[in-house]
Amino acid sequence: MLRSIFISLSKNKTARTWAEQSRAGQTLAARFVAGMTVDEAVAACQRVNAEGIAVSLDSLGESVTAENEARAAAEIYYRLLDAIAAKKLNANVSLKLTQMGMDIAPALAENIVAGVVGHAASLAGFVRIDMEGSEYTEATIAMTERLHSEFPATVGTVLQASLYRTEADTERLLAEGIRIRLCKGAYKEGPQVAFAAKADVDRNYVKLMKRMATSGVFCGIATHDEAIVDEMTRFVAEQGIAKSAFEFQMLYGVRRDLQRKLARAGFGVRVYIPFGTAWYPYFMRRLAERPANVIFLAKNFFRK
Repeated sequence: MLRSIFISLSKNKTARTWAEQSRAGQTLAARFVAGMTVDEAVAACQRVNAEGIAVSLDSLGESVTAENEARAAAEIYYRLLDAIAAKKLNANVSLKLTQMGMDIAPALAENIVAGVVGHAASLAGFVRIDMEGSEYTEATIAMTERLHSEFPATVGTVLQASLYRTEADTERLLAEGIRIRLCKGAYKEGPQVAFAAKADVDRNYVKLMKRMATSGVFCGIATHDEAIVDEMTRFVAEQGIAKSAFEFQMLYGVRRDLQRKLARAGFGVRVYIPFGTAWYPYFMRRLAERPANVIFLAKNFFRK
């Protein structure tokens, strides 16, 4: 029930306006969102890099309804890629297809994203195409495949362990050498496409992360679940898998202690740094992803 509430709130314009303009909302955003501008995001990236931790930069925004908005969103990514190259940051970028015009026309989105990926390729960069609701899953994977064939090693995507289809999608992408970011899933999905029970999602996540770790394709294990992190570290030790074969990925402002602990232990760690004024839907989906995160994030608000 709480999951449904948070998903509904993520789409509530009144709540969003209040949250993004209120002092309390801005205070919360300062903890989990790295400012409103490219310069602020780059500065946050530099601070995280100084601790030996990599970064994925994400200009928040989605579901644009006009082509000029989609192209304006893409321009931010050109600036980010240029800054990463110029400042030699240990970073890549992550974007959403609906931010690039997918709901206007899939061909428009692919044209825009291809431009961003091509620019990344020219700078030896990398673009992660983020995953949205299950209605976009096949289109996202197919576009990633097409762009990967044109720009090898420059583009990857995200798979959600909550979906039934993800095991098959994992094999499909690994066979093509496409890098995957594995997450649990932050969208409300019906029982016809997704596991309803958290235990089933966790079980699928563990199975898939082990498959990725042994695949020879560098993938990201995106979780703050310490039990899953511990399972992964045990697994790679038992199997003799190099720590460089994968990386852990976590959110900016969440479990900084665990991020640093893993980095000190020699594991690759990448922090997802979102920025921009459109932070509210992103944050509400983090709560919807697992309602227990309400308490978890409240505790982390005060944790350094």
